[in-house]
Amino acid sequence: MDITWYLALSAILFTIGVLGVLLRRNVIVIFLSVELMLNAVNLSLVAFSQSFGHVDGQILVFFVMSVAAAEAAVGLAIVIALFRNSLSVNVDEFNLLRG
Repeated sequence: MDITWYLALSAILFTIGVLGVLLRRNVIVIFLSVELMLNAVNLSLVAFSQSFGHVDGQILVFFVMSVAAAEAAVGLAIVIALFRNSLSVNVDEFNLLRG
């Protein structure tokens, strides 16, 4: 199979993730959109790695996956802490960091 199909799917997934981050106001949906963008990058890394015959891209995918797991754990902990204070997961209602 040609690499262009994988890259097209990766571009579509990344675009959906960017639109989710920009248009949605729910923190959980924003985190899911960021995860979708990271998985789109992983797909393109694996596609290029397979196309060029090197394992460098596949090794890099493991690092990206570990960063994504840490981001999900820390992000969910922050969301739970903010939800306990304000009883909402809407981004517009969080003004704790404003001066």
